[in-house]
Amino acid sequence: MNSVLKAASYVLVHAPDMVLQNGTTQTTEMVVNPDSEYLKTLPGHLRSYDQVVAYAPNQTYIGNMTPDELGQLAQPWTDKPVAGATRQGKYGEIMPQDEFLLLFQACDMFDLVHLERDFVARTRPAFDAHPLMDEYIKSRVMEGVDREQILRFVNEEGAEGIYHQGQLAGYIKRAHDVDVNLSAHVMMENMASKASAVLALKHLIRVSGVDAGQIDYVIECSEEACGDMNQRGGGNFAKSIAEIAGLSGATGCDVRGFCAAPAHALVSAASLVKSGTFKNVAVVAGGSTAKLGMNGKDHVRKGMQVLEDVLGGFAALISANDGINPEIDLGIVGRHTVGTGASPQAVITSLVLSPLEQAGMKIQDIDKYAAELQNPDITKPAGAGDVPLANFKMIGALAVKSGELARDGLNGFIAKHGMVGWAPTQGHIPSGAPYLGFARQDLLDGKIRKAMIVGKGSLFLGRMTNQFDGISFVLRANSGDDRKQREAIGKEEVRSMIAEALRAFAASLDV
Repeated sequence: MNSVLKAASYVLVHAPDMVLQNGTTQTTEMVVNPDSEYLKTLPGHLRSYDQVVAYAPNQTYIGNMTPDELGQLAQPWTDKPVAGATRQGKYGEIMPQDEFLLLFQACDMFDLVHLERDFVARTRPAFDAHPLMDEYIKSRVMEGVDREQILRFVNEEGAEGIYHQGQLAGYIKRAHDVDVNLSAHVMMENMASKASAVLALKHLIRVSGVDAGQIDYVIECSEEACGDMNQRGGGNFAKSIAEIAGLSGATGCDVRGFCAAPAHALVSAASLVKSGTFKNVAVVAGGSTAKLGMNGKDHVRKGMQVLEDVLGGFAALISANDGINPEIDLGIVGRHTVGTGASPQAVITSLVLSPLEQAGMKIQDIDKYAAELQNPDITKPAGAGDVPLANFKMIGALAVKSGELARDGLNGFIAKHGMVGWAPTQGHIPSGAPYLGFARQDLLDGKIRKAMIVGKGSLFLGRMTNQFDGISFVLRANSGDDRKQREAIGKEEVRSMIAEALRAFAASLDV
């Protein structure tokens, strides 16, 4: 039987200082043009935490607004703050930077991260009050060090500074004197990814109601890679995240596939559960500091606030079929193969049209498609256009080409089967994954019957191949076969009990 999507969670971390210090657009500019006007003016274009919380796409990401509700707001959304917006959402939260830095330090297992003593003292009450920060995590936050020690390590020992509100709040040491894979910069990237993934996983446990000890496998699918000079991408993020989140009975591994990695990981998880190898598999990914402020130059040039100021994370729980939750239909899986080609039409054909045709279905049999759900507020000013809209146009165009949709029905198709984008440009995060929570709820509520999640990626970024990549799968309403089977078993047990009672009664009469 197919496995099911039991829950999904989403988190954002406001990280304005990481935009300035860790985003690759900014760190590259510091090297090639340290006196640039962009670097001078950038701090004035950063948002406050309250602005980040009130931003409609962010409220959508954590589940306080639906994609349909967001779509009803005229774009751009930058000037339309959500009244009464809250930090906590149905699926997760938006964490402020100061609290995140304490979680960041709690995730350090090698005495690499040190925060300033006064900063810890100021932040700790709010951190300790967080409902998901258990005693183990809180016990891992150290009292902190003196400012003199921070300055010495940053200025003399190759440490990476950790900043809050423009001031040094701590440092992260290099983990090896000469290994670039364990440099302070790489450790900063990896620890931020790990910590944001831990937050997402803790929320997944909350929203699913599943005990942490019942999750027996974790697949991590971010865009970072941990390892040393002998195995630079060896991993394992998955077990390191599970350790902090309290999944004492879990093992796991990392799956990499650039932006398509979450879809690859979800298909892998669904297969492991369907095969009976594991009962509950968590798929999780943290955020990427490298992507912070990625399009910052375009945003600043156009007088905008820098919208790429959050780390994104998500998690999903794939479990054995319970007869209730939506099924991951492994009979309908789209694949971008080596021979597919890289044109947009070839990619969408392989991921959408081909698997549906093989299953005897049409494009319009899928109620909702979720591909690259990047927020157009971010991508349009940077010249990349509305990425979700471009995907839905291509899917609709294939429906027209195959003869199942009239040409004048294209706009109607997009409105019915597509959606606006709301995800931060964190690479792997937008590729279908942000819709999982909404899709599950819509399927449970009977609003839709089938949804397709499409992951796409650009393998050429690794300079190993010019190949494109992608994989897709279908979520569908539960057929109820498992529930019917359990009910049938229950009825059989009742009949057996009655028969046994009758036999006992007959035996008593013989006596």
